[in-house]
Amino acid sequence: MTEQTPLDRFKQALTGTARALAREDEVEVAWSADSPAQSGKNFRVPLPGRTLPPDQARQARGFADSFALRLRHHDEGVHSSGAPREPIARACYDAIEQTRYESLGATCYAGIRGNITSAVEMRTASDPIARANEASQVPLPTALSLMLREALTGEPIPERARAGVDMVRDEIEAKAGADIASMVDNLEDQRAFQQLTLDMLRHLDLTLPEDADDSGDDTGDDEGEAPEEDETGEDEQDEGDSEPQSSEIAGEPAQGESDADTDGEDGGDQEMGEGDPADDGEEGMQPVRPNRPWTDLPEQFDYRAFTEKFDEVVEAPELCDHEELDRLRTYLDSQLAGLQGIVTRLANRLQRRLMAQQNRSWDFDQEEGLLDAARLTRVVISPGHALSYKIERDTEFKDTVVTLLIDNSGSMRGRPISIAAISADILARTLERCGVKTEILGFTTRAWKGGQSREAWLADGRPADPGRLNDLRHIIYKKADEPWRRARRNLGLMMREGLLKENIDGEALLWAHTRLLARPEDRRILMVISDGAPVDDSTLSVNQAGYLEGHLRKVIGWIEKQSPVQLAAIGIGHDVTRYYKRSVTIMDVEQLGGTIIEQLAALFEGENG
Repeated sequence: MTEQTPLDRFKQALTGTARALAREDEVEVAWSADSPAQSGKNFRVPLPGRTLPPDQARQARGFADSFALRLRHHDEGVHSSGAPREPIARACYDAIEQTRYESLGATCYAGIRGNITSAVEMRTASDPIARANEASQVPLPTALSLMLREALTGEPIPERARAGVDMVRDEIEAKAGADIASMVDNLEDQRAFQQLTLDMLRHLDLTLPEDADDSGDDTGDDEGEAPEEDETGEDEQDEGDSEPQSSEIAGEPAQGESDADTDGEDGGDQEMGEGDPADDGEEGMQPVRPNRPWTDLPEQFDYRAFTEKFDEVVEAPELCDHEELDRLRTYLDSQLAGLQGIVTRLANRLQRRLMAQQNRSWDFDQEEGLLDAARLTRVVISPGHALSYKIERDTEFKDTVVTLLIDNSGSMRGRPISIAAISADILARTLERCGVKTEILGFTTRAWKGGQSREAWLADGRPADPGRLNDLRHIIYKKADEPWRRARRNLGLMMREGLLKENIDGEALLWAHTRLLARPEDRRILMVISDGAPVDDSTLSVNQAGYLEGHLRKVIGWIEKQSPVQLAAIGIGHDVTRYYKRSVTIMDVEQLGGTIIEQLAALFEGENG
């Protein structure tokens, strides 16, 4: 019998404590080398060192306690029923609810209080609030949740976030100080607490008054699809809603102002893995989503780049050596191992649906062709009969090429980018077996907050309305004509530290679309996987509000209305239905593989039907 290690014994104790706290016998705790997350009763907590350093052990306990408190004290139906539609308000609403159930444990048990404090400090270390230099850079969900935690438990603001909170404290207290005081008395009543939260969000001007909410919908034709997608989102949140929670208190709102490794609803997949530094320079930076609502821009709005001199289209092997690609691919394979049974079923399902459309069909009773085995008796009895042959019909299944365009922005770090890479791998293999060519592309930028483009703009005297001010990096992971076995190693590049930066979706979409139009296939499909709106701090800070979103909308509208390319999108933790007509939003990244296959199968069937 193998002797248990200290880590094994610690995990057993952690699991038993989580089960007791959650009052759920089926809770399972596993280690995670990237981001802490929860999926139903399965918890993934930070992996401590082998010697169980006390601070790392407290962090693991803190996340396990948080997830257990969620199971015990959080009703997702109640939570979803009152959720505001405005993205920033929703992020604040989710973060405040997490603070509520964590505070319930912290006020009852001193041990839980210390554990939760360690978890909060770990989350805050990688949150944009730790790097904020002015009030506009402070993510409101983080500031609100930390101020509320201070009022509910008496715990001070973590040191790294203190300066950021102080920048917005006076304004928040002036508008919502009374609401925060009222919440202290309603900690155990989720409905009452929820109503106070909604009151506070209105007082902070983050939501519309209730009477204006029904008439003043500014989402336009988004509402045509919203009910169906919202319903899906709620269903999927039941199991994966833990994932939002691990990031929300850190102010990494899946739907809000901060990109930060949110994954907002995807699961707290923020940069929280072991060795995830708060101060590792460029790789530790995260873009900040602008804290302002998007409004429709005038039709004469024109998009441009200040300069395209520093943009690059690069193949994956050019960004790192073969040895590192092999190491990254090995890591990706280790992630794939745990999902092997699921992905095999998904791949087989897609292959069956595609092959069913390519089934042969025959014309019988022909005068020439192949001998029809069903007519052998006729051949024997009446050898002179002419109608004993069959001819295969030409298949009506169109030659098809599929492009998978993957958002390689910083907010995809952790579990989301792993699942996206795994799904791309499965999809390429499956479609290749079905005779469908697949191209896999990624998009990001070469620098945070502007690169050489911004430097050129500064040197040019900062002209007004410069347009896009960052250097694009468009990555080719797999060409359409390239066999999967030759490109499989390239997908590991998505796991590389420092690759994922900012995202300028409109230009990436045009790039992928142009590549598709150059293809000879009859049917062209473009599927986008993203976790939110375009974000590039350098561009957004010097152009009018909604500059990047306005361009993205125009590009999507043109493709959907005029292009022969079929377009679909999958949003991870962010609602992309406001942009794409054919789209779905998932709150749990574990569902990404199945969602891709369902969307793709629907595109094939819709075209063939």
